[in-house]
Order: sequence, then C-alpha cells, then structure tokens
Amino acid sequence: MSQVIANQNKRIGFISTRISGNDGVSLEIGKWAEVLQRLGHSCFYIAGQSDRPEDISRIIPEAHFSHPVIDRINHECFGCETRTPELSEQIHEMTWVIKEKLHTVLKKFELDLIIAENCLTIPMNIPLGLALVETVIESGIHCIAHHHDFVWERERFLVNSVDDFLHAAFPPPLAEIQHVVINSQAGREFSRNTGLPCRIIHNVMDFENPPQPPDEYSDDFQQTIGLAPDDILILQPTRVVPRKGIEHSVELVRQLDSGKCKLVISHSAGDEGQAYTERIRNYAKLMGVSVVFADPWIHYERGINEEGQKQYTIWDAYQHADLVTYPSTYEGFGNAFLEAIYYKKPILCNRYGIYRTDIEPCGFNVILMDGFLTEDVVDQVRRVLNDKNYVRELTDHNYEVASRYFSYKQMQNELQAILNKPY
Repeated sequence: MSQVIANQNKRIGFISTRISGNDGVSLEIGKWAEVLQRLGHSCFYIAGQSDRPEDISRIIPEAHFSHPVIDRINHECFGCETRTPELSEQIHEMTWVIKEKLHTVLKKFELDLIIAENCLTIPMNIPLGLALVETVIESGIHCIAHHHDFVWERERFLVNSVDDFLHAAFPPPLAEIQHVVINSQAGREFSRNTGLPCRIIHNVMDFENPPQPPDEYSDDFQQTIGLAPDDILILQPTRVVPRKGIEHSVELVRQLDSGKCKLVISHSAGDEGQAYTERIRNYAKLMGVSVVFADPWIHYERGINEEGQKQYTIWDAYQHADLVTYPSTYEGFGNAFLEAIYYKKPILCNRYGIYRTDIEPCGFNVILMDGFLTEDVVDQVRRVLNDKNYVRELTDHNYEVASRYFSYKQMQNELQAILNKPY
C-alpha cells in the first residue's frame, strides 16, 4: 500500500559534503530549510563541515571532500583509466565507515526523510555517495536527491577509473529516490542518462520579503576593503574559477576608463586551485585595473575573526554595489543573478546556456553580453552608473518579474508536491 510522507510534520535531514559559508549549495540548503520549516517540518544537518547550530548538526569528518583519505582517493580516481586493488579497497572501507556513521545519525535524529544535496550528483566524495545509496536501500528511509551540477558537466571528471561507482551513485538510477534538478537542461540530461523522471525546482530568493536597507554595521564596508567612499564598486559575486569569465569584468573596468571604478571579487577559488586567481591578478595588472579580492572580509555571518578583523556578509557587499557583473560561460542556474535582482542592483550578464533557456524568457531587463564585450554593452553600463532614475525603473521591473517566477512561494508549491507524492 502506498504511503504519503506529507501526512504529518517531518524530521528532515540535509546531507552534504559541506554545509557552510556562501557557496551556492549551502545557500540553497538554507532556503529549502526555511521553506520546510514554514511548513512545520524540523530540519537537521549532516556534513563534513557545518556552520548550522550544533544541537541540530552532526559532523562526519569523512564526508568532507578535503578529508585526507578522500582527497587522496580523488587524486587517484581522476585523470587515469585504471585503478589499483588497493584503491578499490580504500573506497569500500571509507564507504563502510561513512555508512555506519550515517545509520547512527539517522537514529539519533529520528529522521523521516533525508535530502542529499549535490552529494549524489558530483563525485567530490565517492564513498559518501556510495554510502548514501546503501543507507537508503538498507534503511528504507525516504530520500530526495537535490542535484546542482552533474559529473558529465565537469571536464575534470571525464577521464576516470571509477565509472562503475559513478554509474552507481552519481546520480543513482533508483526509483526509490525522488530526484530534483535546478534547470530544464539538467532535467533532460538526467532523464537521458538514467531513464528516470525528475522535478525541476529553480533556485529562488525570498522576494515576498525585500531586504532590509543598509545599516550602521556595514557603513564602513568600502573603507575596510580598501575603497574610497566615492569609488564605484563593481561587484563580481562569485568564486574565482574559469567558468565565471572574470576576464570580462576586468576588461569592462578597463574600458570604463575611470580611476573610480573598482572591481571587487567576493569569493575565493574554493576547491579548484589558485592558478586562475593568479591569472586574474596578472591580467588586471596588465590592464591597469584595480581588483579587490574581498573573501578575507566576507563570511557566512557578521562578526570578528581570530585576527580581530571585522567580517561582513555577501549581502553587505550587494548593498554597497553600484553594478553586479556576471559574465559566466556556464552556470547550473544563477544564484548571483537572482541575488542582484533581489538587492535591486543593475547587472551585466553573459547569455550562458541556462540563462537563455530558463531565465531570459521571463522578461528581465538587464545588460546582456553574448560571449564578449561590445561598445554598446559598455555604453549601457555607463548609463546605469550615471542615471539613477533609469536604474530604479529597471530594477523595480526585474524585482517584479523575479517575484513571479523565482520566489519562495514557487518553491513551497513544488516541495509540497514532492512531499505529497505517494511511495
């Protein structure tokens, strides 16, 4: 007999390699949790690293992609096509270790449902993915797999010695798991690769509740990161990785040809190395452009770090931005795009694939580049930097459009439909 899992308030556990900071997955976990809590459910967090409250979090060190053994496994799995028996044994051993800890946590929190956040999608931690699949099969717990960026979307995973594990868990072709993707293209590729249906839930922002205006805490944000009060803050609210196309933002500042325009990059490179960061530093120096790498000052929450340095949030950075640049060549959806709309900032955006298919048809009014900067694009940027009435008009329009298509209300409707699905 089928069972409906939304017939009462549920204890729901989010599982990921990391639930911490300002990365896209962690931010979306926060949004999903907020909506689920509004519906009366209780949320818990299981990860290799977590900045959520300790009483509702459990750390499994082996679940983090930077755990020494996991890091060693990753280095040996990718870039070659054969693996040693010792590597296979190590993967199985770590899978067992993580699985035992998962079973313990599921019982501790008395969970009714788990939501696997990208850890059944991209193989940053192969044993974690395998352990999750086995845990679902062995325990019978209901599972939603929330997929952000798939293995076939990243070149660094194409050559590997673990195809058997990837087919088993990234993503797992199990009908027992409800699969959710964040864009229509990913939905088509998921079904083509697995033969299973999935639901599309786009990334969202809480457009029903506009952001609070800047407060006294962030008044000194520009001064703290080294900008003068009258500098023009052009914000690149992304990690420093090649697909973000940050060269275009550097070039834009150069073409604006104003000593007052400063490019501020909010995040570090993360797990993808420092080579591209050095490339951007050198390119900016070559172009004579002032770039601030602001990640030392931007944190998940406000406060003072161990060095006594004042820390701000990414939301403080948006509040002080005069323009947001988003020249990505590829995105799973576009968190930074919606964030700029939410904070009513003009945005320069490249027409990356998902923008064309899932965002552009909605009718936003933004500055668009099609792979490269043109004089017309630069002229449009100059206008938004000099015409406040025009900026107010277009940002109000964009906020209204986003409220219609990418709000918490839309997500709530989708999540309710998933939770009401009989098993």
